[in-house]
Amino acid sequence: MSRLLVALSGGVDSSAAAALLVEQGHEVVAAYMKNWVNEDGIPGECPWESDIEYALGVCRKLGIEFRIVDLVEQYRTRIVNYLLKGYRSGCTPNPDVLCNREIKFGVLLDYALEQGFEGVATGHYARRLDVPGDGSFILRGLDGNKDQSYFLALMRPGQIARAIFPIGGMKKPEVRALAARFGLPTAARKDSQGICFIGKVKMSDFLRRYLPDQPGDIVDLHGRKLGEHRGLHLFTIGQRKGHGVASPREGVAYVVVGKDMKSNRLILGYEDLETPGLYAGSALVGSLANLRAPLPARVWVQPRYRAPAVPAACIPCTGNRVRLQFDSPVRALAVGQVAAFYEPDARHGERLLGGGFFESITHGGHGEDKFF
Repeated sequence: MSRLLVALSGGVDSSAAAALLVEQGHEVVAAYMKNWVNEDGIPGECPWESDIEYALGVCRKLGIEFRIVDLVEQYRTRIVNYLLKGYRSGCTPNPDVLCNREIKFGVLLDYALEQGFEGVATGHYARRLDVPGDGSFILRGLDGNKDQSYFLALMRPGQIARAIFPIGGMKKPEVRALAARFGLPTAARKDSQGICFIGKVKMSDFLRRYLPDQPGDIVDLHGRKLGEHRGLHLFTIGQRKGHGVASPREGVAYVVVGKDMKSNRLILGYEDLETPGLYAGSALVGSLANLRAPLPARVWVQPRYRAPAVPAACIPCTGNRVRLQFDSPVRALAVGQVAAFYEPDARHGERLLGGGFFESITHGGHGEDKFF
């Protein structure tokens, strides 16, 4: 049996993961990662104190040691600064994906190894596959509705080898039933919503605290003014609501199709395959991570969490990049988002090959979009 550190968030998934490991006979210690303290007056709830109470209750019930690991400084440096830099430049970053590589299986894993643990366990809905002579790989979680392998796409091979996902082969109702069987206080607790570990804070409120409003015009595809926005960083490609502009076409809403960073203009168009900026034909993906070998010529690409994986041709490029040519147009891709690559595994299910960041998007099949 192993000596393992469980990242205990105060939710039911990580609680059930800890309970399973205890039941299996492992030596288990729980660690709550304190990543954020809302000292900047951002509207919303930062529930770390409540989370700690729940986590402590779980540890008491399971009879395991509980620790609080203060990672506030590292989280701000590695995640919050990345988030703000991305939005400032007009990108759409994903802090949750980076948090897994840099914090959970980065700083926390380093701490665990220094403390004599053999690995870090989490409540992710994902599975690890160990292949003798070929290393460890991540598979999608058995619960297709809860699968979180996308968030692990940027992890490094050495991190994967030390990662344990006890509930990856279970479905959500089974996880709650397990927590109830152990009498855990988190068994009926609602799943958390929010920015990674920051809590129930609206992204717009969070961004507004650090990035001042930069008002500009909202225009249509012909450059005609439709309204005004408070800052391009508050919008992302494909967004249907929140721009405040009513469509003159009944039953067809305006959606965000572009950001003109030079002129500080937000561009709206209609939901249509022919609308420039909305449906991508190809994309350049860079900063590739977790690759054991060159990506195959055909891959399945998941562009966002909850988005379906889509087939694409994969062409190697210089500088640790690949160009993807999608079989069918893909809606609302944005620079800065994470692309996760998968391949079918007839025996085990879909295998995660790695991931990277969208660096540029080409819409349609005729080069870059020309809006005006």
